Order: sequence, then C-alpha cells, then structure tokens
Amino acid sequence: GPILTRHYAIGRLILPARCEAQVKAKKACLLSSKSVQRTGNQNEGDADMVSKVLVANRGEIACRILRACNEAGLASVAIYAENDASSMFIELAGEAVQLTGDTIGTTYLDQQQIIGIAKATGADAIHPGYGFLSENARFSKICEEHKIKFIGASAEMIDRMGDKASAISTMKEAGVPT
Repeated sequence: GPILTRHYAIGRLILPARCEAQVKAKKACLLSSKSVQRTGNQNEGDADMVSKVLVANRGEIACRILRACNEAGLASVAIYAENDASSMFIELAGEAVQLTGDTIGTTYLDQQQIIGIAKATGADAIHPGYGFLSENARFSKICEEHKIKFIGASAEMIDRMGDKASAISTMKEAGVPT
C-alpha cells in the first residue's frame, strides 16, 4: 500500500498508511486494554510503564515480537536494513526506520544508530529478539545509560551467563542441577 515518509538525520521513518477504521479500532483497543506492560530489573523495583517498543531484530523473530506488541496495545518501531525493505515485519510495526549501512555490523549491530533511532522515535524500550544484541551486556548497559528499558537480561546477568564457570556457579546458587 501507499506509505507516508518523514526524514530524520539518522534514517528514514516510514509510517504505513491506515484507513480511518483501522485507526479507530487501534484507539479503541488501546483505551480498553486492561493490562499494564511493565519491564525492568525486578530487584531494583523498576516498574515503569512501557509505551513504545523498538524491535532491534528482523524476520520471523521481529514478526513475533511486533505481533505481541500489537496484542498488548503497545506502539512499535521496527528497524530494517535496505535488503529487508519489503519484509513482512515492517508491515506489522507502527513505524519503521531504515538503518544506514550495508552489512550486519553497520546495521543491526550498530548500537549507537539503534539508540539514536529509539530516541528519535520516542521508544522507551528496546526488544533485541534473539541473537544480534540480545546477549550483549554492553548494549544492555548502554540502554540503561540512555534511560531506555532493555527487554531482556541485565548487563550483569549477561556477563555472568556468558562465562561458563560463572554460569555454572550462578545456576548452582539458584538450585538448578548442573
């Protein structure tokens, strides 16, 4: 279908055109939603509400996360590389921003570019999906520093589980058979 575009310094924001009935249905869903979406480190008691999630992944993984956001009544942002421009996950997102770069390292793994897009679009949480940045303690910490919730393990837990000896020790302390 037709798309509306706006340009940001960090990329191109694409908003799928929607008919009036779709807009009304989405507003009704948001108003009637009884669930409160929360994330954060439970140990710190952080229970801030999430309103917009940036999905930092692609393909089927991104589709699943975006569907969940839609069902929960959360606004969503997809990021995509040029070669993913016609992928289904872009259609499922409320907004989509094209990443600059032409390799995985300069697109889906470019932490500063992703943080910049989150800030420019007003996303207050980032879901990394699987792989890519989901097991990157540094990215989890960068999100925290920018006051963006990282939907995943804390930087400390990623570090602990990334080292085999530390992971085994952590599992034993938690009572998990090793």
